[in-house]
Amino acid sequence: MEIHPLAAELNKQIKDSSPNTFACLSDIGKQIFYPTGILSQAAEAKNKTTRFNATIGVAMENREPMFLEATRSYFNHLKPSEIFTYAPPDGLPQLREAWKEKIVRNNPTLSEKKISLPVVTSALTHGLNSAAEMLVGPDDVVIIPDKFWGNYRLIFSIRRGARLSHFPMFDSENGFNVAAMADLMKKEAKSNGKLVIVLNTPNNPTGYTPTVAESEAILSAIREQANQGTRIVTLTDDAYFGLFYEDSVKESLFTGLCDLHENVLAVKLDAATKENFAWGFRTGFMTFGTVTNAPDKLYPALETKVKGLLRSSISSSNHPSQHIIARLLKDPDYQKGIDQKFEILKSRALTLKKVLSDERYREEWTFYPFNSGYFMCLKLHRVNAEQLRIYLLEQYQVGTISINDTDLRIAFSSVEEEDIEEMILLIHQAVKELS
Repeated sequence: MEIHPLAAELNKQIKDSSPNTFACLSDIGKQIFYPTGILSQAAEAKNKTTRFNATIGVAMENREPMFLEATRSYFNHLKPSEIFTYAPPDGLPQLREAWKEKIVRNNPTLSEKKISLPVVTSALTHGLNSAAEMLVGPDDVVIIPDKFWGNYRLIFSIRRGARLSHFPMFDSENGFNVAAMADLMKKEAKSNGKLVIVLNTPNNPTGYTPTVAESEAILSAIREQANQGTRIVTLTDDAYFGLFYEDSVKESLFTGLCDLHENVLAVKLDAATKENFAWGFRTGFMTFGTVTNAPDKLYPALETKVKGLLRSSISSSNHPSQHIIARLLKDPDYQKGIDQKFEILKSRALTLKKVLSDERYREEWTFYPFNSGYFMCLKLHRVNAEQLRIYLLEQYQVGTISINDTDLRIAFSSVEEEDIEEMILLIHQAVKELS
């Protein structure tokens, strides 16, 4: 297929600034561009018209977007122009700047590093799918631990045709199995010049985040593989970022990956959904980082390509949500509220760990280590996880998630602390009845 001149121009900018990044682009990634069509012309008109602006499909009345009074009554503090119009395809500029400031504030290691301006996506799942469109093709292999969010299979395998390759997440000492990850990278690199590595911390479904030592070992293993000439794309799924309760690294792995090696392109996916406890707002972010001598050329070109993906799929993300989040990040009580919710979730996690440590449960299950996030997993010894899930639902009205034959996921995020012990007792009773 012939490359459009605008795509070719972006490709040249990327290739000149980072040959590895250009080589990591999928066919779609190389072909995508942001068109100089209606939206570009409308943006130009918005900045220059002083009389009449007849460019874009928004009905206007009294120089404001037209709206129903009934709808307006549900918004207390936003102006009509912040509610009813379209947001820019790549997101509100003030929100993108504010989120980047937040990323650096929460990851101090980034303070002296060059990363892109986050692009707004329609929450994290959409960000992952957009990254996959841009960077993953049918001939690629995606390396992930064997404990992973099921949506990865739909995003990378079903939609993009890539092959998923797993390594056991935990070693015999119940830590992150860096050695198995490194071995799998070496094995796959023998027949693949490019690897895509997905790092989800805190992990869904296990609720585990690597320790500082494990994180350094992960970075070292990726650097070593990059030194062998392998092109590597890392996708850090930071959906539950910040919910680090004990014995784990407190920054995103992206902070070490974004300038790890010229052969490593790091992409950070995060969102206001879990971080700001605003799940229905559907507002996420995609940020790039790599070793380059020309970040001022590379990152805008990558952002423009993502902008083209967004324009050709959802057009733009939710406008009111973006304005609310942008204001929230500047609110003087913002961090206080985050800290309060953090303490509630941490207390639930520690209470659950204490309850599960009771000797009476060891015959029926063990549990994978968890130190963060929303979830934990039981490893069942005598019953099938799916049979137990159904039995719990039908007999005890307790909802859980079966991951495979042996693993049962519990979302302690959605269970009040005072109810945790009763829930575990019911699960234990159900296991005994089934076995």
